[in-house]
Amino acid sequence: MDDLDFAGVERREWFTPKVAAAYARDFARAADMVVPALVARSGAGPGKRALDLCCGHGNVSAGLLQAGAEVTGLDFSPAMLDMARAQVPDAVFVQGDAMALGFRAARFDAVTIGFGMPHLPDPPKALAEAARVLKSGGRLAYSVWCGPDVDTALGYVFGAIADHGDPEISLPPGPGANDYADPDIAFPALAAAGFAAPQMVRVESHWQVDDPAAPYRFFLEGTARGGALLRPQPPHRAAAIRRAVVETVLARHGSGPRWTVPIPAMVVSATAA
Repeated sequence: MDDLDFAGVERREWFTPKVAAAYARDFARAADMVVPALVARSGAGPGKRALDLCCGHGNVSAGLLQAGAEVTGLDFSPAMLDMARAQVPDAVFVQGDAMALGFRAARFDAVTIGFGMPHLPDPPKALAEAARVLKSGGRLAYSVWCGPDVDTALGYVFGAIADHGDPEISLPPGPGANDYADPDIAFPALAAAGFAAPQMVRVESHWQVDDPAAPYRFFLEGTARGGALLRPQPPHRAAAIRRAVVETVLARHGSGPRWTVPIPAMVVSATAA
């Protein structure tokens, strides 16, 4: 592909306004379904200060505000922050690095990370920073998409890429997209960062679509990993990947004219020591 490392690919993709806008318009329709569980598990509410890391276009920040919390959102992408500030004017948004926060210790009562973990070059650093800025007894809650071991659009698309994509097009080494949905990875990492009593719940998020190719398009236009793999594909391989996604949607979810396409998520939470 190119000489960018994992952090460079993430930066290139999420700094692109078209990618950020496509995520907010389409992909996040499933992410929005996870917000209530994420907010509830964070313990955010009236009189609480909440920090929304990897805040993106602000959907979790909006949920935290609705719960009554005082909200600060942080993201590295100016394109995402522009949308967040427009959509959630009552929160404070800052550009920054979730792995090196510029906040004093024990400032917040709650920290959320809505689908940001797999986009961080070093997720354990972000967990350690979350623990540092949380008050004792404060709550962390983050969300991650389930992996292809369950019925999920993520498996449809990445399976089609594996079967039909150009083998020369690959991603640089980085965290697995679903690592932190696995308790065998997540719970030890939380303990090492200083968290206790970890919990994990599954949320049956999905898309309602009227085009069986929609999952292909959502990943193509509005994601970093998927987009970085799909956009450079030669036309004949892109067509084969799209066709395979359509065939899977039809086989698993009927002939339409509308489809409920699952993309479930795990919400993981823990308490700061």
